[in-house]
Amino acid sequence: MNHEHHLRRAFEVARQAMEDGGHPFGALLVGPDGQVLMEQKNAFLPDHDITGHAERVLMTRASTTWGPEFLADCTMYTSAEPCAMCAGAVYWTGVGRVVYGLSEKRLKALTGDHPENPTLDLPCRQVFDAGQRPVHVIGPLLEDEAAALHQRFWAATGH
Repeated sequence: MNHEHHLRRAFEVARQAMEDGGHPFGALLVGPDGQVLMEQKNAFLPDHDITGHAERVLMTRASTTWGPEFLADCTMYTSAEPCAMCAGAVYWTGVGRVVYGLSEKRLKALTGDHPENPTLDLPCRQVFDAGQRPVHVIGPLLEDEAAALHQRFWAATGH
């Protein structure tokens, strides 16, 4: 599987979210055959849903479309490491692999104490390790590319 190709597509989805005035996060679900099944940009806007993270929304959509048996062989590619909430959604949905760009630690350094993104510096691996089934994690990958979107966005918001 070409992780960099799919991850760069997640970056494009994040860029689209930013161009639409939203937070620069994007995620996609890739099936066992390498085909993109779903894409999701951050859903904070228009309703200011603080739980509208791209990964969480994508997992909600995935879990209402496929069962865990199928999702176990799928991969979620995401522009940034899933936070604790999103990692929980991945775990409960049954997705078997996560590939991410920007680490939570680096995101926290970029966002500071911004009220729209009070980043949790809790690695997704730690959340998954607390579970009863494995979730394979690859990342951070292409982190400088992933960070570039956030540097522009959060700097423009004054943080």
